[in-house]
Amino acid sequence: MSIQLNSINCFYGAHQALFDVTLDCPAGETLVLLGPSGAGKSSLLRVLNLLEMPRSGTLAISGNQFTFAQPPSDGAIRELRRNVGMVFQQYNLWPHLTVTQNLTEAPCRVLGLSKDEALVRADKLLTRLRLRDFADRFPLHLSGGQQQRVAIARALMMEPQVLLFDEPTAALDPEITAQVVGIIQELAQTGITQVIVTHEVDFARKTASRVVYMENGRIVEQGDASHFTAPQTAEFASYLSH
Repeated sequence: MSIQLNSINCFYGAHQALFDVTLDCPAGETLVLLGPSGAGKSSLLRVLNLLEMPRSGTLAISGNQFTFAQPPSDGAIRELRRNVGMVFQQYNLWPHLTVTQNLTEAPCRVLGLSKDEALVRADKLLTRLRLRDFADRFPLHLSGGQQQRVAIARALMMEPQVLLFDEPTAALDPEITAQVVGIIQELAQTGITQVIVTHEVDFARKTASRVVYMENGRIVEQGDASHFTAPQTAEFASYLSH
């Protein structure tokens, strides 16, 4: 298994955001977390790279093991984040750095790549994601779709085993959304494990090999992509029909 969660409970102050969440995702799968706003999808995604710290339960992800009875060490969290990349909804690109600088900064600092090695890796990714023409631009001079692809390229620079996406098509028009679908499908062929938060059923159908449907901080239904055509619960069937 690439990802295993057992009995994860997560709180914001007194408010409980996740209730006894248990799920398995084999390596190389594309897992989509679906559900209405407030279902706990983003909280669950943030648990996977410990941007959110559960109060109880266990997490195993790409060879890293955590038991939340006691808080994990800073070193263990850093090690996890070397293997688990995140593409944020707001892109979170550094505005004062060019596209190429955005891509090379972390691999040089965190992975110890030389400048030349990082530039070679960046050039390959920019070519693959059709961004080479924008290498010397700053994020403010890019469209939303271009910024999204730069954010994906930046995460891939670390060569993660798991890649997390938070609402990757939230502000994008249909043409750019189709490009993001294509990138995720392409990445799936490389064996990387992907976890995607979305509320868009059509996008989920096109990308997911596994699906988790959530409501009110709980998993209502989970399984392979056949659940889109044969949902097992009334709640998921209702959500798909809207």
